[in-house]
Amino acid sequence: MEHLLIAGPILLTLYYIYRRWTGISVADIPGPKADSFLLGSQVESFQSQAGETDFKWQAQFGDVVRVKGVLGTDRLLVSDPKALHHIFTSGYNISKTGFRREITRLLTGPGLGWANGEDHLRQRKINSPAFGMAETRSYIPVYLAYANKLSAEWKERLGGDISTVVDAPHYFTRFFLDVIGEVAFDYQFGATNNSNDRVAEVLSSVVPKFTTPTTFDILVLGLLELVPVPLLKAFTQYAPTKGLRNSRQVERVATALAKRLVEEKAEALMAGKSKRDIMSLLVKANASANPRSNLSADELYAQMQTIMQAGHETTATTMSWTMLELTQHPEVQAKLREEIQATERAIYERGDTEFTAADFDSMTYTIAVMKETFRFHPVAFNTLREATRDELLPLSKPIVTLSGKTITELPIPKNQVLVISIVGYNRNTDVFGKDAHQFNPERWLDGTVKPAANVGMYGNLMTFGSGHRGCIGWRFAVYEYQAFLIELVKNFEFSMDPTIVSKVRREAGIVMFPTIEGEVKKGPQLPITIRAVEQL
Repeated sequence: MEHLLIAGPILLTLYYIYRRWTGISVADIPGPKADSFLLGSQVESFQSQAGETDFKWQAQFGDVVRVKGVLGTDRLLVSDPKALHHIFTSGYNISKTGFRREITRLLTGPGLGWANGEDHLRQRKINSPAFGMAETRSYIPVYLAYANKLSAEWKERLGGDISTVVDAPHYFTRFFLDVIGEVAFDYQFGATNNSNDRVAEVLSSVVPKFTTPTTFDILVLGLLELVPVPLLKAFTQYAPTKGLRNSRQVERVATALAKRLVEEKAEALMAGKSKRDIMSLLVKANASANPRSNLSADELYAQMQTIMQAGHETTATTMSWTMLELTQHPEVQAKLREEIQATERAIYERGDTEFTAADFDSMTYTIAVMKETFRFHPVAFNTLREATRDELLPLSKPIVTLSGKTITELPIPKNQVLVISIVGYNRNTDVFGKDAHQFNPERWLDGTVKPAANVGMYGNLMTFGSGHRGCIGWRFAVYEYQAFLIELVKNFEFSMDPTIVSKVRREAGIVMFPTIEGEVKKGPQLPITIRAVEQL
């Protein structure tokens, strides 16, 4: 066993040296100096807050940076718009890494997030009808109902007091889980009623209690990225680590529920009683598909897990970051509330009582605040890609290499790992203006934002991904988020203790969670002071 532990890294190193001297190399691209051959620059990256090293290296070296991984391997940190456009429109020539795909399979099963190539095309085609514009807009009354329920809970919490403090992530996680349960599955998790639903319980365990990764943790993670997929699959299935055991438990419980719901919805479809939740629409689309292109039972179950994982914590966490920014920009909060109140007056004057999709779409300043939050706080702050063949990346700006050459295109070798810096692109000053590192919704109204090669699904942002692997439910997330934003800003003013603001950390977890310095082990938290707003 000891011989294998020694031989493995040596063989990997020899292979890497062989590839460097016999094929395309990115060694001439500028980047930070490695701290060591064993760990590269990964310690600084992993032990910093989310995005910190991306911003630092982007400022020092530009929008494509060579960063050393473990055992001397090269990785490219990419935030260049043209390069990103090519990466996400190259079909499956630049694809998810085997490591990321296997982690996705562990968390959600063989669903849309895991699938690749023809499997991915087939799964996306079956999923698409459930995420169309009409379907997404039809859920707005549900979003508003849950937002109203949260507002009522906060008003009750206030009682007769002028103000009170609420922990934003605690509330948003529960409410957004119940929203996804109802509109996606017609299922009541009961998280807002503390009903102790088993699935809700295990899903809550996915949110980590943070600790700074040790150098050993970083080394193991880096080595796992180099392991062949079959061995990696065996590791994730059988390794007795606490995190993997928990992930396997989540998968088992969620799959059992998915199986029951799929059976119920298939029976309802046969009886002509199918509903309009996402899962029912998916079962209907699958039943209507060519038998050669429909989803297997396991793939159907995986879609439910994918929707739960991707459509729940991401939006909830974005809502928490929004609260933080509103507390720090009272002028934005006031202008936002003014537009919400004006829109509400127009709704009453025409004889209606609820916001519609058309109302949502007409709120230009509200949309600017939303886009700025998505830009400034992309909760999925990076992702990994790998070239399946030798590729040529076009560049928005030339790169001067270490040897003094100026290049406008960057050749990359097969198997080159690309770290897609979503936070870096979203702060790219050439696209979003010189003040890109400041929160400023006005940039979306004054012409500051420049076109950037059609990068991203929404607002030229990378927050929802891009291309054929972009977030299929982005419209769902936008309308859901807007419903909660409108209801809460309409009813409450937000502020925050300055001594706590200075301690807020952007924690690099499954998503970019807010934590408090000195209390990181408690997990996500963000104490917000709320005051009731006088109603029209």
